Amino acid sequence: MVTTLGGIFAVIEVIYIVLQVAKANTANGGYRFIQRLADPLALFFPGLFNFSNHNLTIIVNYGAAALFWLIVTGFIARLLV
Repeated sequence: MVTTLGGIFAVIEVIYIVLQVAKANTANGGYRFIQRLADPLALFFPGLFNFSNHNLTIIVNYGAAALFWLIVTGFIARLLV
Protein backbone atom coordinates (compact mmCIF):
# COMPACT_ATOMS: atom_id res chain seq x y z
CA MET A 1 0.00 0.00 0.00
CA VAL A 2 2.79 2.42 0.92
CA THR A 3 4.73 1.62 -2.24
CA THR A 4 1.62 2.14 -4.34
CA LEU A 5 1.06 5.54 -2.77
CA GLY A 6 4.66 6.52 -3.55
CA GLY A 7 4.19 5.33 -7.11
CA ILE A 8 1.07 7.47 -7.48
CA PHE A 9 2.93 10.51 -6.14
CA ALA A 10 5.80 9.87 -8.57
CA VAL A 11 3.41 9.50 -11.52
CA ILE A 12 1.78 12.83 -10.64
CA GLU A 13 5.21 14.46 -10.71
CA VAL A 14 6.06 12.86 -14.05
CA ILE A 15 2.75 13.95 -15.58
CA TYR A 16 3.47 17.49 -14.43
CA ILE A 17 6.94 17.33 -16.01
CA VAL A 18 5.45 16.18 -19.32
CA LEU A 19 2.82 18.93 -19.25
CA GLN A 20 5.45 21.58 -18.52
CA VAL A 21 7.91 20.40 -21.18
CA ALA A 22 5.13 20.04 -23.75
CA LYS A 23 3.99 23.59 -22.93
CA ALA A 24 0.43 22.56 -22.09
CA ASN A 25 -2.28 25.21 -21.86
CA THR A 26 -2.02 26.50 -18.29
CA ALA A 27 -5.65 27.66 -18.37
CA ASN A 28 -6.85 24.07 -18.84
CA GLY A 29 -8.62 22.54 -15.85
CA GLY A 30 -6.72 19.27 -16.16
CA TYR A 31 -3.41 21.09 -16.12
CA ARG A 32 -4.39 23.12 -13.06
CA PHE A 33 -5.57 19.96 -11.27
CA ILE A 34 -2.23 18.22 -11.84
CA GLN A 35 -0.35 21.38 -10.88
CA ARG A 36 -2.27 21.65 -7.60
CA LEU A 37 -1.32 18.08 -6.80
CA ALA A 38 2.29 18.23 -8.02
CA ASP A 39 3.39 21.45 -6.32
CA PRO A 40 2.85 20.35 -2.69
CA LEU A 41 4.17 16.85 -3.47
CA ALA A 42 7.39 18.34 -4.82
CA LEU A 43 8.21 19.51 -1.28
CA PHE A 44 11.45 21.51 -1.28
CA PHE A 45 12.70 20.35 -4.69
CA PRO A 46 11.38 23.18 -6.93
CA GLY A 47 14.05 25.84 -6.95
CA LEU A 48 16.71 23.47 -5.64
CA PHE A 49 18.47 23.39 -8.99
CA ASN A 50 18.50 26.28 -11.47
CA PHE A 51 19.68 25.86 -15.03
CA SER A 52 19.60 28.26 -17.94
CA ASN A 53 17.24 25.84 -19.72
CA HIS A 54 13.78 26.03 -18.10
CA ASN A 55 12.79 22.55 -19.26
CA LEU A 56 15.92 21.03 -17.72
CA THR A 57 15.18 22.83 -14.45
CA ILE A 58 11.64 21.39 -14.38
CA ILE A 59 12.83 17.90 -15.28
CA VAL A 60 15.57 17.81 -12.64
CA ASN A 61 13.61 19.39 -9.79
CA TYR A 62 10.33 17.53 -10.22
CA GLY A 63 12.15 14.37 -11.31
CA ALA A 64 14.11 14.48 -8.05
CA ALA A 65 10.82 14.78 -6.17
CA ALA A 66 9.46 11.73 -8.02
CA LEU A 67 12.58 9.72 -7.17
CA PHE A 68 12.35 10.91 -3.58
CA TRP A 69 8.83 9.53 -3.23
CA LEU A 70 9.79 6.20 -4.78
CA ILE A 71 12.83 5.78 -2.54
CA VAL A 72 11.25 6.99 0.70
CA THR A 73 8.03 4.99 0.34
CA GLY A 74 10.03 1.93 -0.70
CA PHE A 75 12.15 2.29 2.43
CA ILE A 76 9.09 2.76 4.65
CA ALA A 77 7.40 -0.27 3.08
CA ARG A 78 10.45 -2.42 3.86
CA LEU A 79 10.40 -1.21 7.47
CA LEU A 80 6.74 -2.16 7.82
CA VAL A 81 7.23 -5.73 6.58
